[in-house]
Amino acid sequence: MKSKTIHLECKNCGWQESYTEPRKRCPVCSDDILYARYDLEMLRKLDWKSEISMRKPGLWRYHELLPIKDPANIVTLGEGATPLIHAKNLGAMLGLKHLYIKDERQGPTSSFKDRQASVAVSVMHELGITEAAVASTGNVAIAYSAYAARAGIKMWAFFPDRVPGDKIREVALYGTEVVNVTGTYDQTKEVAARFAQSRGIHYDRGIKSIAAMESMKTMAYEIAEELDWRAPDWFIQGVSGGMGPIGVAKGFEELIALGLVDRVPALGIVQSAGCAPMIEAFNNDWPVAVPVENPTTVIATLSTGNPGRAYQLLYDLMKRYGGAAESATDEEAFEITRVLARMDGLSVEPATAVAFTGLIKMVRKGKIKPDDVVVFNCSGHTFPVEKTILGNAWMREVDLSDASPTPSVPEVSLLSAVEEVAAEPVRHVLIVEDNEDSARLLQRIFESAGGYDIRIATDGREGLNIARQMQPDLIVSDLMMPEMDGFQLIEELKSDQMLHHIPIIVLTAKELTPPERTRLAGRVDSLLQKGSFLNDELMQQIIDALG
Repeated sequence: MKSKTIHLECKNCGWQESYTEPRKRCPVCSDDILYARYDLEMLRKLDWKSEISMRKPGLWRYHELLPIKDPANIVTLGEGATPLIHAKNLGAMLGLKHLYIKDERQGPTSSFKDRQASVAVSVMHELGITEAAVASTGNVAIAYSAYAARAGIKMWAFFPDRVPGDKIREVALYGTEVVNVTGTYDQTKEVAARFAQSRGIHYDRGIKSIAAMESMKTMAYEIAEELDWRAPDWFIQGVSGGMGPIGVAKGFEELIALGLVDRVPALGIVQSAGCAPMIEAFNNDWPVAVPVENPTTVIATLSTGNPGRAYQLLYDLMKRYGGAAESATDEEAFEITRVLARMDGLSVEPATAVAFTGLIKMVRKGKIKPDDVVVFNCSGHTFPVEKTILGNAWMREVDLSDASPTPSVPEVSLLSAVEEVAAEPVRHVLIVEDNEDSARLLQRIFESAGGYDIRIATDGREGLNIARQMQPDLIVSDLMMPEMDGFQLIEELKSDQMLHHIPIIVLTAKELTPPERTRLAGRVDSLLQKGSFLNDELMQQIIDALG
């Protein structure tokens, strides 16, 4: 690899300096997203297009435009070079003649985050980093864990509690330390950042790091090559933080400077309707997105409630090059999953199904024309989705039992609920929770408040037996558990003369139906949605405990 010159540039104020190591923010205006700049004129004179045509396929064939100086530090598993598939059947269904699928499922860990992991872990390796932390909704942690294992870097992965267990188990397989946070993705990022700071280790900042954006632009290079050095009319992707489309746009901008393409494609972005701050902002022509504090989507990979500065960059790009923004419900994504599989043999993850639903809406509204060349990012990581997207929530229910108003159940924070529901001081607490990580987190929250004797049961039947032996002052229970669920447990407790007086706090991630709320009304003392009971002070105490 020839010596190359890399500069950092602040898009906000224009500050520049030679790149020697990553910076967290611009020293002039404090903007926290910086761009890497390369000597494109030199590459143009060297006929870079001919140079790369003689190299083997893969992300690192574009090494002159990636932020690694010594090739010995590259950490690779053969990422990149994913196929661009002409989706003829899906295209015919939508009336699109030129619909292409960029199939990122075919990377080493089956998602486009393999690109990010290869570049980010290579940067860590070059800087001598031996331990790092990352917050993730699944795919990033899987990819980083695989590449970190190859590089000998110890990883800590922090997950919000709605991430499917299948993904978390895969991360643990690589030897990564897994921390499950009962909270939103934005809260999880806070916990991970504080943990890294308290431990003195590297924290991966996602789109705010040079490596992330630079890795994503390699999709643009591959797309242009596959299309005989032309840019498509549209690039479509489901977004959470917006890093993919921002990186792809940067890649096409560099290809224009190299004289290889003539434009940047319009950007189509799609979010889950339960967490769509960028879609709301763009469709209202707002340059700043209003954060979603409590995402309701069950599709964890799209649950970034606060896109922050990244949305402003994406907004500017979409205004400059054209764009469209749509949202799709979880139910719509579940339905389109079957369509993708049956029409063109594509078994996809929920985030991709959300994006394709948005593409359908863009076509129906006439934003995308029949002759447009459209590239759709099939972002990846196929796994059994039926049980994790919606459970039975995709079915419509008709309840004829009683049309009377649904009784309400008090909803407050965890520790304040403890104070409110107990007539006497609480000392002995029984936690009934089948998720080991959630149970441990609840135990830490109580222990951080001090003075509690905690027992844990992993299902309702075990909880009932312990309650009879222990006679606790308070029971905190989940609802969805094996053997005996929380509803049955509560009925058994309330029918037992020795136990019926014990206050019960219910914690659940489930959106309760009216009949379910009726079953709980008058039987439980407080109802909390999982993720609603972490405050900053408790998060710091948890970080201290983990350290």
